[in-house]
Amino acid sequence: MSPTVKPLSVMPFIILGLFGLYTLELGVVGILPLIVARYNVSIAQAGLLMSLFAFIVAISGPFLVLLSSRRDRKKILVGALFCFSACSVLSAYAPSYSALMALRILPALLHPVFFSAAFAAAVSLYPKERATHATTTAFIGTTLGLVFGVPLTTLTADLVSYEAAILCCAATTLLAGLGLLIQLPRQTKARPMSFASQLAILRRLSVWLAIAATVLVFTTKFAVYSYAAELLRDRMGLDAKTISMMLLLFGVGGVTGNLISGRLLLRWPVATVAALPVLLACSYVTLYALEGANLLSLSVIVFFWGAIHTSGMVITQTWLTRAAPEAHEFATSLYVSFANAGIAIGAWLGGVAIERYGVSGIIACGLGFAALSLVAILLKAWRYGGAAERAVYA
Repeated sequence: MSPTVKPLSVMPFIILGLFGLYTLELGVVGILPLIVARYNVSIAQAGLLMSLFAFIVAISGPFLVLLSSRRDRKKILVGALFCFSACSVLSAYAPSYSALMALRILPALLHPVFFSAAFAAAVSLYPKERATHATTTAFIGTTLGLVFGVPLTTLTADLVSYEAAILCCAATTLLAGLGLLIQLPRQTKARPMSFASQLAILRRLSVWLAIAATVLVFTTKFAVYSYAAELLRDRMGLDAKTISMMLLLFGVGGVTGNLISGRLLLRWPVATVAALPVLLACSYVTLYALEGANLLSLSVIVFFWGAIHTSGMVITQTWLTRAAPEAHEFATSLYVSFANAGIAIGAWLGGVAIERYGVSGIIACGLGFAALSLVAILLKAWRYGGAAERAVYA
């Protein structure tokens, strides 16, 4: 920790940067119908904008984080944010679907590098004993991006324009980059871990079981969530403004879910992780059964769905990184990589399912992967036991 730098002068810009990153990645979920109409593509093709992004993150993440692990984090963070901003500006005026797709490649490559560096920079601002607090604080940006990025993109596009929705993301990442350029001290490392030491965590079965659970949980979540706007329009008959309000409510539920899940993880780690896919499945079944329901009933289940969906991120990240605490940055990159693999698989399979079977297809897909997620979680819990998990969460 630098004695001359106050964390509160830097953390807002780390939070804002993470918010902008996840809005860039996931904001397309809320404007899929507009992309379909603008570029004359199918809903499944539009969904590839997210699944391709996630796939690139998945295959490049750990490798790029290892390569950048000896670089000054400040340069990485600022450079990545300026790149996100420039690509967003160009995306707002992309002349074709293929150009829009191409403009998402560079941000996808920089996503895991920025994510890992952001959390490491946050931890460096605090004393060692407050590392958990630093991580939790940085997670505010991730949470806000996940839960509000999509509805805010939808609302801006509806109230202003498609271009304005994307340019808002550009402005957010530009502001975060300027803030870190001015406020963040240099982030060089005195004794970085060797590549071999970091890669050694891949020899642990516990790490691979946590990775499997992460992929399956994210597939469960994004097979349905990737097509949330289409689900609410087709199944519930909602208009664009009502859909944006429902997605905002989903976001409020997400913030609430993260606050609750963090406390539950400390007391009942295994039970909290195991409950995640079960509760996701319950929310999907209830949501599908609510066709024609009044807005109050729908609002309750959307809030609940948002709480469970978003809490899955902090739950699975903690589940994985606690399996390799000595290589936190590399473990975080593994988490980002495999979580995005789950996003890519979920978005792709959800696209196939909704094209062939309609919204019932994505619900069935979500339920199937929820069952597989539960198996992976229980297998790790059975192999290593609840006592060990309680020890690392304490």
